[in-house]
Amino acid sequence: MHVRLARPSDAEAIRSIYNAEVVGSTATFDLRPRTADEQLAWLSEHRGPYPAIVAVDDDDVVLGFGSLSVYRDRPAYATTVENSVYVEQGRRGSGVGRALMEELINLATRHGFHTVIARIGEANEASINLHQACGFRMVGVEQEVGRKFNHWLDVAVLQRLL
Repeated sequence: MHVRLARPSDAEAIRSIYNAEVVGSTATFDLRPRTADEQLAWLSEHRGPYPAIVAVDDDDVVLGFGSLSVYRDRPAYATTVENSVYVEQGRRGSGVGRALMEELINLATRHGFHTVIARIGEANEASINLHQACGFRMVGVEQEVGRKFNHWLDVAVLQRLL
């Protein structure tokens, strides 16, 4: 397995991984699966200092993806980014998420960011544990800020200073 920048040819694999979480979990608060065009637009927005990356096997099959995104649009937040990591269900627990997280941290550091924020559905213990294992610390919980599958959802906020 290795990690590289995402390419337009990865869009469908990324979309498949992401949409499985849209319809089957609270890992994302999206309620509607992404279309192919929306996925390509998302990829085009994740370049330069806000990249999308993929973990691929030796046959270049996408196992998971991650990204850095603008945290907030006000200028004072310019040195803060938000991260996201998604791993194909059958590959969880095999080091894919850790490899993606480590590369996102490296990229954020190289691009001159000061801090990375993770906002994680509080029920997603695996993601919270992964972030903590990669040096993030819990800084708060936003209570009942989302609603999905007829349930109110809390969001754990974790932060890593670079």
